[in-house]
Amino acid sequence: MADTSSRTDVSTDGDTDHRDLGSDRGHMHAAASDSSDRSKDKLDQKTLRRLAQNREAARKSRLRKKAYVQQLENSRLKLTQLEQELQRARQQGVFISSSGDQAHSTGGNGALAFDAEHSRWLEEKNRQMNELRSALNAHAGDTELRIIVDGVMAHYEELFRIKSNAAKNDVFHLLSGMWKTPAERCFLWLGGFRSSELLKLLANQLEPMTERQVMGINSLQQTSQQAEDALSQGMESLQQSLADTLSSGTLGSSSSDNVASYMGQMAMAMGQLGTLEGFIRQADNLRLQTLQQMLRVLTTRQSARALLAIHDYSSRLRALSSLWLARPRE
Repeated sequence: MADTSSRTDVSTDGDTDHRDLGSDRGHMHAAASDSSDRSKDKLDQKTLRRLAQNREAARKSRLRKKAYVQQLENSRLKLTQLEQELQRARQQGVFISSSGDQAHSTGGNGALAFDAEHSRWLEEKNRQMNELRSALNAHAGDTELRIIVDGVMAHYEELFRIKSNAAKNDVFHLLSGMWKTPAERCFLWLGGFRSSELLKLLANQLEPMTERQVMGINSLQQTSQQAEDALSQGMESLQQSLADTLSSGTLGSSSSDNVASYMGQMAMAMGQLGTLEGFIRQADNLRLQTLQQMLRVLTTRQSARALLAIHDYSSRLRALSSLWLARPRE
């Protein structure tokens, strides 16, 4: 009986131990499960936050893009409005300035008169270029192309005549390039384009060329570069001479002798500034001669392509300026 009771006690204790062990394992499993759930919750929260951030970034990107497109559209509408105002002003014999708050007679202000003439010149040039492009695309004959090319060259001669007259009234307006777009002004040299740089741009677009044509274009490019260097050196000398003239003389008292000296300085400086007109004229002559000599080297069809390439390059610079001015600013 004693042995049986003892075994019963042992069995009871053993069962208790098993139950305690099972209970501990259950608690451990539950704790591990809770920890896993919390980790999943944290990951889910991070994922949700990341998705929310991505959605917000995408929304802001769409808003910026929409604002940029709207700015481009507003710029286009403003440009159209200005063109309409300019057209109405021309019909009335008056030129409206780009700021829209001034109106002057074309005969009363040299700079505004030149801007109006240049705008008309540009419109006619665009028409000629469209005609030339259509003729090339239609594979027109050399005779028809030559007539259009000669018309374009005559139109360039008209531009240089207009600029020559404008230089007599306001040479600084031409030199500053305020009649050009901002991107065009970056490449401005003495009131216009550098012939040597233009020839470099055209070299790859006129292929295939004969060996004789390549030599002719290279020679013309070198000659243009030398002439440009000479004019640039002349301008530097003029600027230095003008600075020396204005910085000379005595300062301090305002006696009659000093007044006379001051007036003498101004008269000398005015004479030096008068040579600026000559620099503009020489630079434009170089530009015209370079174009004429280039066309002598090229065939009629190559000449047409070259004039179109020059026109397209200028158009892209103007388009670049419009896009730059209309860009989003944050």
